[in-house]
Amino acid sequence: MIADVLTDAGTRMDRAVEAAKDDFATVRTGRANPQLFQRIMVDYYGSPTPLAQLASLNNPEARTLVINPYDKSALKAIEQAIRDAPNLGANPTNDGTIVRVTMPELTEERRKEFVKLVRAKAEDAKVHVRGIRRKAKDDLDALKSDIGEDELGRAEKELDALTRAHVDQIDEALKRKEAELLEV
Repeated sequence: MIADVLTDAGTRMDRAVEAAKDDFATVRTGRANPQLFQRIMVDYYGSPTPLAQLASLNNPEARTLVINPYDKSALKAIEQAIRDAPNLGANPTNDGTIVRVTMPELTEERRKEFVKLVRAKAEDAKVHVRGIRRKAKDDLDALKSDIGEDELGRAEKELDALTRAHVDQIDEALKRKEAELLEV
């Protein structure tokens, strides 16, 4: 029973770390990256649709992204969705067949804003991991009558180690992203 609780908590913490890393990827650095556009929702015939389902994304140059829609009638909607996306600062151009997005150079001030944003996302992920820990601790406490105090103590130490390992993974991903953002 203890192993089930710890395994479930570990799996959920792994997913939280992966979600944090995916979230970090949506914050732009100096380069154009198709992952920046993963969360952009396009109003396609009245329903919000992820951009990746409407078009192919190519990265021909370091700061340029070419979006080739599968349905050419969605060009205007894609262009508008990119223009309205927060924290991108991109200005797309439409030539009738593709949308070309050139990412502007990041200023020092903008880089620092992005570092703050990434730190906030990392803190949210850590709070989520600690929430998972709290739930697992409650589940372990519910098993207290079935298992002994010693087993419960060992399980809690194991849970704390698991939590610490996942928080460290988030911190490591944060350090990498900060270095990437501050690199000129």
